[in-house]
Amino acid sequence: MTEPSGQKTSVVAESFRSWKQEAVAEVIEFRGETTIVVPREFLRVAAEYCRADAKLQFNLLSDATCVDRYPVEPRFELNYHLVSIPRRDRVRLQVKLTGADPIVDSLVPVWPGANWLEREIFDLFGIRFNGHPDLRRILLPEDWEGYPLRRDFPVPGFRDVPDTGDVFKKSRIL
Repeated sequence: MTEPSGQKTSVVAESFRSWKQEAVAEVIEFRGETTIVVPREFLRVAAEYCRADAKLQFNLLSDATCVDRYPVEPRFELNYHLVSIPRRDRVRLQVKLTGADPIVDSLVPVWPGANWLEREIFDLFGIRFNGHPDLRRILLPEDWEGYPLRRDFPVPGFRDVPDTGDVFKKSRIL
């Protein structure tokens, strides 16, 4: 199928357009990349479809990322980057979350490799994942307050560094 712009429509886009209408908010094709935007209540169903459908075969979760669009709402864009090794194809599965309620179902049951990726997103953005087997900080100390990759995270500015003594002074060797 060809779009009005003359670009070829991907198999993924066609498949999702013919799949559950209520489970697909938007299909975006730009510069050869396909993004499927789904409502948060359909994220796991869409992920299972991507993995199990014989035409799609997205058997690898290569990455999961988050974008903070503050002050715009919905504030967060959660992106799962999927790869179909047999078909040599990629797709981005995206869900948009509000700043007031950044909670979504975990994809660990679909791709176990999502475990640490979702923990990192939780640690740095504060997105909560329902059904995650071990949702706790992965990079920052347990007593860290806040989420440092949020755009409204307070940055204290310049702070004095304590004197380290003679540790960094060069000594002359004769």
